[in-house]
Amino acid sequence: MTAGITLTDRTNGTTAEHELAALQREHGRPLFALLLRLSDGDRQRAEDLVQETLVRAWQHPEALRAEDFDSVRPWLLTVARRLAIDARRARQARPAEVGDAVLENARVCADHAERAAAALDVREAVKTLTPEHREVLVLVYFQGASVAEAATALGIPPGTVKSRAYYALRALRRVLPGYAADLR
Repeated sequence: MTAGITLTDRTNGTTAEHELAALQREHGRPLFALLLRLSDGDRQRAEDLVQETLVRAWQHPEALRAEDFDSVRPWLLTVARRLAIDARRARQARPAEVGDAVLENARVCADHAERAAAALDVREAVKTLTPEHREVLVLVYFQGASVAEAATALGIPPGTVKSRAYYALRALRRVLPGYAADLR
């Protein structure tokens, strides 16, 4: 909008509808171009931000007084940029949205009772292992020791630790057939 056009309705102090439309016609494209870049090419978000910028102009007609400056475009671009920054910050503060397809393929977590029952099953299955296999399995998988640490603690070569862990897991797969996918 150029100098000389007033944007206030004399009766209620707000921007007149036809003047707001003129503001959008004159500055809408540059606003949209700026906001499209700031929105990473998201046209819908850029259009929403253009609309919000014009709402701010409607709410603050005093900021658009023609006698204060030659063009209202710098004010509009500043408002638009700040709105885009606020929108980006708001998106980053929220967790990412997921669609239905992602939820359908998501792994279902067992509840507390199922985890407790599974832990009891695994304890009973571990008791069926030989003492050598059990101690390697406990060190490596339950206590989180590396192969080298387990080898040092047990006084056996690292290759023996690896083979005992392999055979222990294979034995557990036979004893716990319902958990076979979790033991890979």
